[in-house]
Amino acid sequence: MDGSLLATEKPIGIAIMAMGGQGGGVLADWIVALAEAQGFHAQTTSVPGVAQRTGATIYYVELIRPIPGRHPVLSLMPVPGDVDVVIAAEMMEAGRAIQRGLVSPDRTTLIASTHRALSVLEKANPGDGRANSETVQTAAETLARRFLSADMQALAEGHGSVISASLFGALAGSGALPFERAAFEDTIRAAGVGVDGSLRAFGAGFDAVRTPGNRPPPGAVLKQADIAAGGSDPERADLARALARIEAMPAPAHDMLRHGIKRLIDYQDIAYAREYLERIERFSAFDQSLTIELAKQIAVAMSYDDVIRVADLKTRASRFARVRTEIQAKPDQLVGMTEFFHPRLDEVISTLPARLGLAVEASPVLQSILRPLFRSGRRLRTDRLTGFLPLYALAGLKKHRRRLLRHRREQAHIETWLALIAAHAAADIRLAVEIAKCRRLIKGYSDTHARGLSKYDRVLGALPILVGRADAADWIRRLRDAALKDEDGTMLDGALATVATL
Repeated sequence: MDGSLLATEKPIGIAIMAMGGQGGGVLADWIVALAEAQGFHAQTTSVPGVAQRTGATIYYVELIRPIPGRHPVLSLMPVPGDVDVVIAAEMMEAGRAIQRGLVSPDRTTLIASTHRALSVLEKANPGDGRANSETVQTAAETLARRFLSADMQALAEGHGSVISASLFGALAGSGALPFERAAFEDTIRAAGVGVDGSLRAFGAGFDAVRTPGNRPPPGAVLKQADIAAGGSDPERADLARALARIEAMPAPAHDMLRHGIKRLIDYQDIAYAREYLERIERFSAFDQSLTIELAKQIAVAMSYDDVIRVADLKTRASRFARVRTEIQAKPDQLVGMTEFFHPRLDEVISTLPARLGLAVEASPVLQSILRPLFRSGRRLRTDRLTGFLPLYALAGLKKHRRRLLRHRREQAHIETWLALIAAHAAADIRLAVEIAKCRRLIKGYSDTHARGLSKYDRVLGALPILVGRADAADWIRRLRDAALKDEDGTMLDGALATVATL
């Protein structure tokens, strides 16, 4: 073969691993526009996949400096061992790139966002089904020539933009491409969409990979300014007093307690957050391990899912803004949104005032009349008043939540659970902590809530057999783990059969 016909410069291969809504296509287009503006030949292709969340896509870009008299033939797909840069818009996507052999220790610069967007399988697990990000981190540090990472999602959101902009900044900061920072920024300006926010996020991504030691640590401590209690002076003073009460509790629990207060103010109001602290303070005399666990579990239990909460989240301005940002809608474009909403009769009854709800529950005639009305789900166009107003009105019931049947039952259940913890805390603190953790079994609403409540009752129903044993806490933990393993409770049945033989 005539060697004079071969190009002496190889293309630069860039693989982008992203999910729907993360702007992988925008990032690929920016890279192509950047390269072409600098006189390079560039080509981008994309291959949608269904491996992770029915939305993961590989975008592949190749660019090459022009050679007079020759026309490059660029590849349509990344080839293992032949990729110069891999950009992963989420940590598990970095792991998938490594699995596919796209990351090479002698060649590849791997840029990844450290945040997680959980896969369908992770979310479907009744317990903690999250994959271990540390395993991916270790593999990335070992198998990539260079591994650059930061929470690019948080950086983008903090600057009013999307993750594609911060990843573009990280690419510029990596020095993997032969272009100056100004050329990257000019590319964003030329695109003409969300320029100011994109440039801010770009700069944050650039700085994050250049000076990783300056990145704010994950889980930074919440300050009073981070927690919105309301606009009035009395409300802000009330919040300050609530935060001051935390100082008397074990220091390791302080951050979780602040997050609990923030969650419950958002869910209800500052008075509800005070009820949360009062419940925690009842256990302040016990071991701090119990306080730390209760700081999390009580906050989750008190912010139970109901139709009011669902309606509230679906009608928030922040939700509409987030959707517009994710789909990159222009200011003059209209965006249609259809929400699926399926409250069953049980949820409707629980949203009634307590006395009325109990009366409907006790009437088979009323239930037979009402139940057919709630058998099918409803699709509501929240971009129209006819769909938005019913949900907005339902969300407005938040101020009446304390009078409703569901709230009465949830609070009674929480008090029974806490009384059970207190009854065992003095004699066996480990058992008390495990009982506290059992509240994890109860989540959601409708059928999900009923299944979780049934498992909770069955697990703690074994206490009479276990109390007094040195391994009682271990057995409750095993039963709880078994209950979280599968939806139908088969593993829990087997574990309870074993306990019955003790």
